[in-house]
Amino acid sequence: MPVLPRYVLPHAPDGTRVGLFGGSFDPAHNGHVHVTRHALRALKLDQIWWLVTPGNPLKRNAPASLDARMQHARSLMHDPRMTVTDMESRLRTRKTCDTIAALQAQYPRLNFVWIMGADNLASFHHWENWRSIAARVPMAVIARPGARQAALGSVAARTLRGHRVPQAEAAGLAQMPAPAWCFITIPMRAVSSSELRAKGYWPRF
Repeated sequence: MPVLPRYVLPHAPDGTRVGLFGGSFDPAHNGHVHVTRHALRALKLDQIWWLVTPGNPLKRNAPASLDARMQHARSLMHDPRMTVTDMESRLRTRKTCDTIAALQAQYPRLNFVWIMGADNLASFHHWENWRSIAARVPMAVIARPGARQAALGSVAARTLRGHRVPQAEAAGLAQMPAPAWCFITIPMRAVSSSELRAKGYWPRF
């Protein structure tokens, strides 16, 4: 993995609490914005970085072009605490475990939290080196419509049940040693990228 010069990376002073929100964002939508705003507040984060992936190895179909997805994501979010980045492309990583390891090497003095939807926790045990991810970085699992039962009954949730943090303590998650994870309930918004694609609102590029 390359060591990147600082000018191509998001800026964050030592000690900054940064949420990492990864995904295809194919397309990004108001649900992602909704999650970001609630995560900033609930986790007391200084910044959130949307990590727009070059491609998702667990998805059969290739997403729209990275440039198109980046441009659309940036058009939705206008909070100075939030950055849309193609860092995985720059780091040449494709898997979350490698991305987190690379970011921790680039930013050894930041406090990272991995942010994922409850639907991702339900399938988290299929991710490559998922136990390594949990051991590297605290994780915030954000409620999604209809996904709570599957998430909290998942292989990962059962395996990591001794490391679950109550939502009342979510504000300190970024500075907790991993493994640590918190299930965060927020007002629901039933919108998804797959639904937008199916309805033709997001053309392929």
